Amino acid sequence: MHDSSIKTSFDVCSSCNSLKISLVFILFITISILAPTVSFGQNGNNSKASLTGTVNDTEGQPLKYATVTVSGSKSTPTDEQGKFLIKGLSAGTHRVSVSLVGYQTAVKELALIADSTIEVSFALQAGNALSEVVITAGRKPESLKDVPSSVTILNARAIKEQLNVNPSIAAILGNTIPGLGTSNNKATNAGQTLRGRQVLVLIDGIPQSTPLMNGSRDIRTLDPAVIERVEVIKGATSIYGNGSAGGIINFITKKPAADKTFSGTTSVGINGNLVHPSNTAGYRFSQSFSGTVNKFSYVVNGTYNYTGVLKDAKGNVNAQADGLGENSLYNAFVKLAYKPNEHSEIVASYNLFRSVQNTDYINVIGKYGVTPSIGQKGNDPGEAAGTPYNHNALVSYHNNALPLSSSLDVSAYYNGFISMNRYVEQGTAWYGPGQTKIQSFKKGLRLTLNTPWKMGGFGDGELTYGLDLLNDRTNQILTDGRVYIPNMNMLNLAPYAQMKLDLMTNFVLKAGIRYENARVKVNDFNTIAKGPNGEGSIAVTGGKIPYNATTFNAGLRYNKYEIFNPFVSFSQGFAINELGRILRSATSGTLESIATDPIITNNYEAGFSSRLGIVNLTASYYISTSKLGANLVDVGGFLVPQREPERIHGYEIAADIYFSRQWTLGGSYSFVEGKAEQANGTKVYMNGLRIAPPKATAYLGYRPLSSLDMKLFWVYTGSRDRFDVRSTGLYANSEGPVKPVSLFNLSAGYRFNSKWSAGLGVENLLNNSYYPVVSQYRAIDAEYVRGNGTTMSLNVSYNF
Repeated sequence: MHDSSIKTSFDVCSSCNSLKISLVFILFITISILAPTVSFGQNGNNSKASLTGTVNDTEGQPLKYATVTVSGSKSTPTDEQGKFLIKGLSAGTHRVSVSLVGYQTAVKELALIADSTIEVSFALQAGNALSEVVITAGRKPESLKDVPSSVTILNARAIKEQLNVNPSIAAILGNTIPGLGTSNNKATNAGQTLRGRQVLVLIDGIPQSTPLMNGSRDIRTLDPAVIERVEVIKGATSIYGNGSAGGIINFITKKPAADKTFSGTTSVGINGNLVHPSNTAGYRFSQSFSGTVNKFSYVVNGTYNYTGVLKDAKGNVNAQADGLGENSLYNAFVKLAYKPNEHSEIVASYNLFRSVQNTDYINVIGKYGVTPSIGQKGNDPGEAAGTPYNHNALVSYHNNALPLSSSLDVSAYYNGFISMNRYVEQGTAWYGPGQTKIQSFKKGLRLTLNTPWKMGGFGDGELTYGLDLLNDRTNQILTDGRVYIPNMNMLNLAPYAQMKLDLMTNFVLKAGIRYENARVKVNDFNTIAKGPNGEGSIAVTGGKIPYNATTFNAGLRYNKYEIFNPFVSFSQGFAINELGRILRSATSGTLESIATDPIITNNYEAGFSSRLGIVNLTASYYISTSKLGANLVDVGGFLVPQREPERIHGYEIAADIYFSRQWTLGGSYSFVEGKAEQANGTKVYMNGLRIAPPKATAYLGYRPLSSLDMKLFWVYTGSRDRFDVRSTGLYANSEGPVKPVSLFNLSAGYRFNSKWSAGLGVENLLNNSYYPVVSQYRAIDAEYVRGNGTTMSLNVSYNF
C-alpha cells in the first residue's frame, strides 16, 4: 500500500494524541493561574541598588560567560564584551565573586547604596579551573551550578592544549570527557558512545548526527581552530529531542573580537612520527580574522591539515581502512553579526568541513588476536573515503527586550552531509564489490522564548518554551548507483516547555515537557540483491511511519554551599535510531510488519560538585533504561538491531587540585555497564558497540614561568571481557575481549611576547605498542589495527 499510515505502540488512539499535545501547555496554564500572585520581569522597587561592571583577564581582554555572584542573592553571566548588570539588590555591604573555568576566583567587598548603581571591574588571574561556567543546557545561558545534571565543559585553553597532541576533535574529546569512549585513531567516531548510548552532536545547535542511519562521522565535523568551547550534557535530555538518548555534544564556534576592528591569528605547524619518521611528515596551516566595526562584527577562518603516513610503535604502516593516514582536511568558517541596537542581534554563519583520504597504500589483512592488519604500497580502486563535505549554514535572531521582560531566539539552519565508507572487494550484505555512502540533508527551524517572573519571598522563576521543526532526508547508496538503504524523509514537529524555579535563593527546580510528532516517509523500494540477477532482493511497499511520544524531565539542585552542591534528576530521551538498518534487512513486503517503534530512554541521576580549598570535585551515579532499545547484535554475520528492554548504569568522578600557580593535578574515572533482556527473560551483556571499558584520565600541570605551560596527560582504558567464542571458534562481531591500554601524552606552550607563541605536543610519549579499544572488541581481521606510535607536532602562532 502506498503512503499508508502505520500504527506504532505510541499511536493507540487519536484521543491519546490530543492528550499528549495538551500536556505540552500545562505549564502555560499554570503560569496563567499564578499570574495574579507573581510579577514578570523586574519588580520596579526603586529602593533597591544595582551593580554593573566588566570582567577582563590580566591582559585586559574581556571574559565572556564569567559568573558574577552576589552573596546571598543573585548571579549573572557576563556578556560578549565581559560586561554585566545586576538589579534589585538590597542596600548594604555585599561579597561579590567572579568565577570562570580556567581562572582564579576574584572576590570584592562592596557597599551598595539604595537608588544608585555601583560600577566595578575585575581582572581574573589564569590558573584555577572551577566547576562553574555558563552553558546552554537549557537552551539559554545559565550558571553550571543551576543545572541539575552532569555537564562537562571543554574551554578554549583545554582545546588548544589537546590540539598540540592530536588535531582530531574526536581524539580530543575521547581523551578528556568522562563517560565518552576513546578515539579509534580513524576518521570515524565508531565506539564513542556516551554512557552506553548514542550522542546527539550539534554545531551551534545544528544537528550533525544522522540517527536514521548512523554513519559514525558526526563528532569529527569541524576543525578545533573554530571552536570556542565544547559543552557535553550527559544522559537523556528531552529538551533537544531526536537522537539525544546518551546526551549532547554541542560545539560552540568562535565569536568576534569585541575590542578590535581588525585582528587575527596565523598558525603553522608540522608533525610526524618521532621513532619511524619516513613518509610520516604532515603539516597544518590556519588563518583567522576577526573584528568589530560599529554594529557589525565578523570572524573568518580557513584551515588546512595534512596528515602523513601513520605508523605504529614497531614501524608498520597502519592499515588504511577509514584511517587518517595521508588525510587532507579542509575547514572554512565565516560568522557575521549585526546589532541593530543593544537588545537585538542577527547572526549568520557558514562552515564547510571536508576530510578525505587519498592514499597510495592498500591493506594487508592480519589475523585478529595474532597479527595486525597493515598497509603496503598499492592502488585502492575506490573513491577517497571520509567526509567529502559537511555544509552548515545558520541564520539566527536574538532579542531580549520583548514584553514581560521576555527574550526571543529564532534560528533557521541547513546541514548537508556525505559520509563515504571504504571500498570493499566483496560485500557481505550485497553481491560483488562496492563502496557505500550515507547522504543526509537537514533543514530546520528552532524557536526559543524565555519569560522570567518573580514570586516575592519564594524566589524567582522563568519559563523557556518554543518549537522545533526538522526535516531530515537520509539514505545510503553505493557509488555504482545501487540503493542500499532507501530515502527516508522525516518531518518532526516538537513543541516544548521548560520551567525553572529559584526557590528560597538556594534551591533550583527544573521541570519540562516535550511532545515529539514525527513522520518518516519511505517510498516503495527493493532490498539490495545478495546474488547475481537480483537474487535475494525483496520488494517492499512504502508508506508513512508515525512516531509520537511525550517526554518529561525534572531536576533539583541545592547550591548554597560550595563544599557540597548536590543534584538529582530524571529525564527522558527520544530517538528514531538506525531505522536504515531495519529497512535494509527487511524480510517482508510491507512496512507494517517491520518493528519501527522509537526508543524512549529514562535517565535517573544523582550527583554533586564540591569545592574545598584547592580541591574541586564532581561525582555522579546514573541509571538509564529503555523498554524497547535497539542493541546491534551479530546475526549471521550482519549487525541487526534487537528491540529489547535495556538497563545501563554507571558512575563518574573527576577532581582538580590547584597546589599553586605553578603546579596543578587532576583526573577522572568513569565506569559503565549494560544488559539487554531477551524474549525468554535472559539478560545478556551489551557488546562493545554500546559499552566501553572503564576509563581513567589524569594530568600534571607545571607552570614555571608565566609564559610557559607544560602538561603531562595519562589516558587509561581498562579491560572488558563479557563474551565467549561462538561455535565457529571465533568471537562474534563487536564481542571481542578488551585488554587495558595505558598512554601518556605531553603538551607544552610558550609565549614569546604578546604576538608570538609556540606549542609542542607528543602523542604516545613512551611509544607504547597497543591496539585501540575499538580494534579489540570488533573482533574483525581487517580492523585489527595497532594504534599510532610516538607522534610529535610543533605549532607556531602569530597574533595581530
